Amino acid sequence: MNKKWMREALEVSKKALPKCRPNPPVGCVLVKEGYVIASGYTQAIGGHHAEVEAINNAKNTSMVGVTAYVTLEPCAFVGRTPACANTLVDVGIRHVVVAMLDPDPRNNGKGIAILEAAGVTVDMGVYEKEVAAFLSPYLGQS
Repeated sequence: MNKKWMREALEVSKKALPKCRPNPPVGCVLVKEGYVIASGYTQAIGGHHAEVEAINNAKNTSMVGVTAYVTLEPCAFVGRTPACANTLVDVGIRHVVVAMLDPDPRNNGKGIAILEAAGVTVDMGVYEKEVAAFLSPYLGQS
C-alpha cells in the first residue's frame, strides 16, 4: 500500500469537477508492478464512475496483480450505473485500497463487504484526512 498512489487518485478526482455533480468527485488509480496503468474519475451523471472509467482506460490490460486505489468506497448499488464493487470483482482485481467509507446509506460499508466476500483484500483509511477534507462539500460533512 502506498500513499503516493492515493495522492494521485485524489488529484485525478479533481478532474471530475464540476461535471460530476450531484455525485461526489471520485478518483481511481490502477497500479500494477509499481506503475500506474490507468486512472479514471467520476463522469457526468449517468456516466461511468471512477473505477469503471479507470478499467476502461486500461484498454484490455489484464487486471491480474492490479491494485485499485479509490478515494471513496466503491458503490454497492445499481442506479444509473452498475455497482462498482461488483465490477472490480468481475474484472479480477484482488486488492483495493480505499481512502474512506461512503457515508451514503446505500453504501456505507456495503461496497467493502462485497469486495471482502469475494476474497478481495481491502485496505482502508489511506490518506483519509486529505480525501475527507476534499470530499466534505459533496458528502455533507463538516
